[in-house]
Amino acid sequence: MTWRPAQPDEQRAIEAFLSRHVASSMFLLTNLRDHGLSGTAPKAMKVWLRGAPNNGVAGLTNDGTLLVQAPMATDADWRSMQALVEAQLAGRPQTGVLGATDQLRRYLAATGLAARATRLNRDEPGLALDLGDLDLTCLSRPALAGAVLMPISAAPRPMLVQWRAAYHQEVLGTPAAEAVAVASADIDSYLLRDSHRILSVGPKWAAMTGFNAQLPGVVQIGGVYTPPDMRGRGYARAALALHLQEAARKGTEKAVLFAAGDAAVRAYQAIGFRQIEGYSLVLFDPSNATAAKEPST
Repeated sequence: MTWRPAQPDEQRAIEAFLSRHVASSMFLLTNLRDHGLSGTAPKAMKVWLRGAPNNGVAGLTNDGTLLVQAPMATDADWRSMQALVEAQLAGRPQTGVLGATDQLRRYLAATGLAARATRLNRDEPGLALDLGDLDLTCLSRPALAGAVLMPISAAPRPMLVQWRAAYHQEVLGTPAAEAVAVASADIDSYLLRDSHRILSVGPKWAAMTGFNAQLPGVVQIGGVYTPPDMRGRGYARAALALHLQEAARKGTEKAVLFAAGDAAVRAYQAIGFRQIEGYSLVLFDPSNATAAKEPST
């Protein structure tokens, strides 16, 4: 099937299709909401459709990341898409590709990109939660007595940048020489969007959590971090539970996330999350690539 550029009058139909696959389409949906089908911002996208909107969508951000939602795409479709990506980039590097695991792995195999060097190449278990099923019993642990969730603006910015830089190196594979600068930009974005929270337990800052994509009724969790000396006490789980409780009060009905490992899956399941389809993140490492960044809008 032939890919074609999306037209402005098709955006609502595109969003309706993506909403049927919302857990693995949050970045596509939020980028469309924020930028439409064009624009000069780093996350604005060139969008293609696999025929009709309900047959598949692919969006290439201006910073070179391909976002895919095309469950029925064939190997030939993926090769055609890669040709469009390369033409659109016009010699600039493709920085990565994100999507549901089965789709992304088929895309990489069909295009030969599976052999390209990467900074990050990870399949992550997907989890979802209807917030009416949020389990708050974790908050009754004695270690959480006096715990308070606050906007990250309440905490020292240098510490937040340090935590975020550590997250970049530990989770996203960002080189140490680049991590602080990227982390600093991330924290500025979080402060501007009021998207993240920090847990205070007595005199100590214990964990940070946040939403890296938000839509009416749905949030996607990202960037959960506990410094090494505070781990193993349930602080991240408590911070997330409190943040989701706050979101539920504002009308959010569902949360989705993709976990970095089995321990994280168990922690999220303990507050009510159930496992769904997985998601994959591949960040390429060409010689002229910029620092890896956590996917965000």
